[in-house]
Amino acid sequence: MPATMPLTISPPRLLHRHHGRATLQQQRSNRSDFNEVIMVIDSPSNRYLVLDPSRNVHSILPKKSAWTNSYWDEFVSLPPVVPRGPVALLGLGAGTAAHMMLEVWPWIQLIGWEIDPTIIELSRDYFGMSNLEKTTELGGSLSVRIGDALSPSATVEGGFAGIVVDLFADGKVLPQLQEAETWLEIAKKLMPDGRIMVNCGGADTPVSLAADTGVSSWVQNPTIKALCAAFPGQLNWKRLSEKESVNYVALTGPLPDLEEWSTSVPSELSPRVKQWVPCELA
Repeated sequence: MPATMPLTISPPRLLHRHHGRATLQQQRSNRSDFNEVIMVIDSPSNRYLVLDPSRNVHSILPKKSAWTNSYWDEFVSLPPVVPRGPVALLGLGAGTAAHMMLEVWPWIQLIGWEIDPTIIELSRDYFGMSNLEKTTELGGSLSVRIGDALSPSATVEGGFAGIVVDLFADGKVLPQLQEAETWLEIAKKLMPDGRIMVNCGGADTPVSLAADTGVSSWVQNPTIKALCAAFPGQLNWKRLSEKESVNYVALTGPLPDLEEWSTSVPSELSPRVKQWVPCELA
């Protein structure tokens, strides 16, 4: 990844889809070597990190709920299906996933990579990231790393129990993530029985919001296609439909026991984990 690549975290989500613009208040505006626009915007229910002029949301801090009702919630379901051990967040942003995972699993040790130090500074000031960096009573915490999440140095001795990948540039999945070789390199950073959970973004072409778990749906997402090529028979996926948008997430490894998994996560996630299906070529 070129050092000058403007890195944004998570897929673009139009701010006006969350709240009417009249309710929004801009708290801070900035720019950096990696992002031309960095804004912290408040609404009555959420605080948003916005990284480009089109008002796309890249991180959320809910004020009234523990959940975002978006793909970030899916990451919270990862710990029960991986071994105990450190979990990497590749694409930390303002720490949406870290907040939620430590709230539900206060023992978890998270290590998050973010390329833009300005985002980390704002996240500590406006998104409570400093609190996440403090060790909980059960030993959990977030350790922040500033740098390229895909660098060979983004690893730990013994490997990660899980790796959450949420990397976007210019509102699109990093092109490297559409190559099977990239995923094979990421997988080398896992401990035995570890898994990767991925925010794969949307489809290349418009898809119906009606339920569709067939090949005709996921093949429209180039990241899932690359993952399926890298891990044949060892990839699972699901599609999230949020108002007018479609988002895909993927999970490496064998399909977990969905009944057992659903009983090991918060009740809000129980029905969602049952939606995972194997990625199979027709």
